[in-house]
Amino acid sequence: MIEIRNLTVDLGSFLLRDVNLTVEKGEYFIILGPTGAGKTILLESIAGLYPIRSGQIWLEGREVTRLEPEKRGIGFVYQDYVLFPHLSVKDNLTFGLRQRRRPKEEVQRTAEWVGDLLGVNHLLERRPDTLSGGERQKVALARALSVSPQVLLLDEPLSALDPQTREGVQQELRRLHQRLQPTIIHVTHDFEEAIALGDRIAVLNEGRILQVGTPEEIFRQPNSEFVARFSLTRNIFAGDVRQGADESTLFAIDNTEFEVVTVLRGRLHASIRPEDILVSREPVVSSARNRLKGTIAAVADRGSTVNLTVSTPLDFVCLVTRRSFDEMDLQKGGEVYITFKASSVHVF
Repeated sequence: MIEIRNLTVDLGSFLLRDVNLTVEKGEYFIILGPTGAGKTILLESIAGLYPIRSGQIWLEGREVTRLEPEKRGIGFVYQDYVLFPHLSVKDNLTFGLRQRRRPKEEVQRTAEWVGDLLGVNHLLERRPDTLSGGERQKVALARALSVSPQVLLLDEPLSALDPQTREGVQQELRRLHQRLQPTIIHVTHDFEEAIALGDRIAVLNEGRILQVGTPEEIFRQPNSEFVARFSLTRNIFAGDVRQGADESTLFAIDNTEFEVVTVLRGRLHASIRPEDILVSREPVVSSARNRLKGTIAAVADRGSTVNLTVSTPLDFVCLVTRRSFDEMDLQKGGEVYITFKASSVHVF
């Protein structure tokens, strides 16, 4: 288990402030945030690469705040791999073990084990500059795992890869975690990557943790406008929540009202994910309590899906499949109905 207590790191031009996190043993934990949020600084602070201004870092029940990096039992994989270009893949894999003066038999056995685990045994005699991006990333992972770290830190490990290779390495990471159950802290700015891999996610911005939760909680129940926007909710409104007729609860903004499910009252925010809104040419009969008539103000083609901006006059961003878009013959300026459940609206 990793426990970070009131951690503050002052780099002059950037301040990581009062970070509190607990990562359970064997958990795949994601630190998610935009460029410049402080994600890598937090990761490197856990590894011991920055002096701590205040706070504590605990690893498996022992405080390591002032401990040298090489004594923490941490493996680190950087975004750009940082492989030794003059060494073969095999020598890269076994570098940490040889630095620790392990017996030759153990070094050879470990090289074969991690090479087989990551599927790079056929690359052992090659140099890093002859490898593809995906192969270099696998070698970097194998090198980090070779020293049996208590914690594996991954700094945007997929960001430099093309989409197809990224998907393959993502599957490799998922398989490795299922097989070995290491404690992993993975930094990324990609929300879809975080959802696909993380057991839990911490959203970081401007050096502060804004929300910690499961992917479903971050995805469906953002606690702030920033988290809602960063998780691609898109439909975020500021308005008033009040009691309606028949024990209903209404969210009102300008001249538009829709039903919500919440015990909160007063001036608040509401968010609705684009995929939770049904778009139709005619009114739809359903259990959903909210139905608004509007005009398509914008169309954004995303290949297999299409984002529609529907003005009711409030602007709602809605997601439809390419097939639905074509079958309904939707066009900018056309009239449509949007329908969504009261329970699909998150109030915060």
